[in-house]
Amino acid sequence: MSEEQNIMAPKYNPQEVEQGRYKFWVDGKFFEAKDDESKEPFTVVIPPPNVTGRLHLGHAWDTTLQDIITRYKRMRGYDVLWLPGMDHAGIATQAKVEGKLREEGVSRYDLGREKFLERAWDWKEEYASFIRQQWEKIGLGLDYSRERFTLDEGLSNAVKEVFVTLYEKGLIYRGQYIINWDPSTQTALSDIEVIYKDVKGAFYHMKYPLKDGSGHIEIATTRPETMLGDTAVAVHPEDDRYKHLIGKKVILPIVGREIEIIADDYVDMEFGSGAVKITPAHDPNDFEIGNRHNLERILVMNEDGSMNENAGKYEGMDRFECRKQLVKDLQEDGVLFKIEEHEHSVGHSERSGAVVEPYLSTQWFVKMEPLAKQAVELQKTDDKVNFVPERFENTYLNWMENIRDWCISRQLWWGHRIPAWYHKETGEVYVGREAPEDIENWRQDDDVLDTWFSSALWPFSTMGWPDENSKDFQRYFPTNALVTGYDIIFFWVARMVFQSVEFTNRRPFKDVIMHGLVRDAQGRKMSKSLGNGVDPMDVIDKYGADSLRYFLATGSSPGQDLRFHWEKVESTWNFANKIWNASRFVQMNLEGFKYEDIDLTKKKSLADEWILTRLNETIENVTRNIDRYDFGEAGRHLYNFIWDEFCDWYIEMAKLPLYGDDEEAKQTTRSILVVTLDSILRMLHPFMPFITEEIWQHIPHKGESIVTSTWPEVRAEYNNEQSSKEMQRLVSIIRSVRNVRAEVDTPMSKEIKIMIKANDASIVDELERNKIYLERFCNPETLSIATDLDVPEQAKSAVVTGAEIFFPLEGLIDIDAEIDRLKKELDKWNQEVERVQKKLSNDNFVNKAPEHVVQEERDKEKDYLEKQKLVEQRIKELEEVS
Repeated sequence: MSEEQNIMAPKYNPQEVEQGRYKFWVDGKFFEAKDDESKEPFTVVIPPPNVTGRLHLGHAWDTTLQDIITRYKRMRGYDVLWLPGMDHAGIATQAKVEGKLREEGVSRYDLGREKFLERAWDWKEEYASFIRQQWEKIGLGLDYSRERFTLDEGLSNAVKEVFVTLYEKGLIYRGQYIINWDPSTQTALSDIEVIYKDVKGAFYHMKYPLKDGSGHIEIATTRPETMLGDTAVAVHPEDDRYKHLIGKKVILPIVGREIEIIADDYVDMEFGSGAVKITPAHDPNDFEIGNRHNLERILVMNEDGSMNENAGKYEGMDRFECRKQLVKDLQEDGVLFKIEEHEHSVGHSERSGAVVEPYLSTQWFVKMEPLAKQAVELQKTDDKVNFVPERFENTYLNWMENIRDWCISRQLWWGHRIPAWYHKETGEVYVGREAPEDIENWRQDDDVLDTWFSSALWPFSTMGWPDENSKDFQRYFPTNALVTGYDIIFFWVARMVFQSVEFTNRRPFKDVIMHGLVRDAQGRKMSKSLGNGVDPMDVIDKYGADSLRYFLATGSSPGQDLRFHWEKVESTWNFANKIWNASRFVQMNLEGFKYEDIDLTKKKSLADEWILTRLNETIENVTRNIDRYDFGEAGRHLYNFIWDEFCDWYIEMAKLPLYGDDEEAKQTTRSILVVTLDSILRMLHPFMPFITEEIWQHIPHKGESIVTSTWPEVRAEYNNEQSSKEMQRLVSIIRSVRNVRAEVDTPMSKEIKIMIKANDASIVDELERNKIYLERFCNPETLSIATDLDVPEQAKSAVVTGAEIFFPLEGLIDIDAEIDRLKKELDKWNQEVERVQKKLSNDNFVNKAPEHVVQEERDKEKDYLEKQKLVEQRIKELEEVS
């Protein structure tokens, strides 16, 4: 330890600390699952990021929480597998590659499918390396030997197996339905890929003339361009206003087509005119009505959102351009008689931002009801998926119980091509794991599967399934924990559950830990349009990965959103710097001390016994909170112990023996410094892996890396409740002295008279035994400790548990000001007494809270009442003097 090259740097520099550290871990294979049968496995699969670019703060948060869990479990003795991987991100990646091609003046059709896919794979390789670099920079303990990609051969086989099996069971089918269509990317979207935004629009009120010339019927629409595809007008069968019109014909304005007035219970008699236009090819509800009444389905748009040949003279116009012209024409014809401003919710593509068009299309679908039912039933068993926080289970169940069939086909080239072939002559459909033998007579479906179809298999397809004899599948599945944002419950969590139940008969993970969104300091969602996004790599460049990680991990309660503040990241850097300086002090005072020299059997000081007791309590609190995934609370306990108790108190008190002449006391102090710092570093390691590894390598330790060290355990022999109470009293006295000095503007360098009036003789004995600390940290001119002191009438005072401290004023302060201060202090104790008594008078609290919690409140009440009484007495005494 005395070698010069092993001395810690004088200043904490995160860039220097973190440089090269990750390579040391990866080269050492510390993150690889060992398949050690003597250890219980613990598995987490990374939510695969899209292989399209840079990770954002949400990714950094999500992966940091996973890293905390897996590093912690590894230290707890588990055989940990944290499996990394990436998602091919069908729509997003294809859009990026096509954008690149446009810059070159070509399209994917110019290249053809095979050449285009070669370019897409090149893109994947380039950007996958960027993502790995960012994982490295954050410090993620991933097992790269098992890294997967949603388009690799194994996962592709799993996708085909699932598709074919579901098809053979009748749970995948092909049919015409109204789907969500993105005219920008020209592909179908699932319901949850549609983001609804409030948009200012209008209701357009029109008159459809009756064929017999006897009048007209009024309808209203927000999308007048779709009227070109109307095939009926519907009214409620019980609506007296329209009963006589049912079965009659109206003339569709502009088009001139005859359409029938039909009766259907779907129509709301109270809404608008009570009559609605029916466009089966452009509205999901109209589609259902059209099926019931055998109506024609007329598409009036192309896939790019332009009007087609069925739109007549509007053919070729963009849908919104058509709307403007059509409105103008209808007004001129006297058909459109009112335009009413109307704000309504409009679906937009989650991928491109384009307004989604309800569109009649032939697509592949998953029949969801039986799959969802199995997943819902799972939640009634002991093998349910545990949601953290629990409230998200209701969110999940509500969606599963009201689920619609899932449109899984996408009009893309990048992705898992649908394993369906169509006979070139007969049109017969063949679905199989392999292509037909006479392939020359068949044409494969051009579409690919929704990206989420393969992601839904991620927890088990990455383990070698469908080979159920795969070693990893047998050992590491089901997984133990999934960490993800609450905004992805429907996209991914639900789909993983129902696919896992269907194909493995087991839940995919035991716990799913939900976090929120990262928002800016004002609470706004980060977005390109607002320009308020923050690149986590920029934060790391400025403050280091450890500071970012600790801020992300501890800045929010489970399931809640997190607000990003640069100031808070800076404060976590200050925390890291505090740890660095304290650790350097320890190292500089070891003087050749080795791990084998640790000895806690010799006589200990009060500070020694207290810090070991508090270490035990901190280990217990941090362990409990990490086990329940409350990383913010775990971080709070760590912060308070490290900053307040170890750095600010124990290290200062340790200087007394370290700088003294008692060699045995020095060795004991060094032992306790090493033991405590070692435990601090190991508890802190999952949160701040870089700085803890660096410091750990500079203090006496066993093992090659802190990554593979063991989690600290509570040691019963460290507990000393009496020393803890005595130390708390000492700290209270020292703080009171410092506060009084600050109030009267008296520096610590100036000696003052201090008188401590104890409640009983045992406290006098206690304070006399530990007088060395009072003399060192209070700097008294004289120090009197007794149960019966002759206190000057003019003295400043402070109250601590079991004692009252007096400071003879002698010109330091005026009595009136002291009375005012004491009255403010009395107000504080009055409020505390009222609060605790209100709590203890609550039967729900007293009867339902754990006994130790109730007892803590009773102890507080006793303490507060005592302090309240002493302050009241002092006010009375001073008022008599003045």
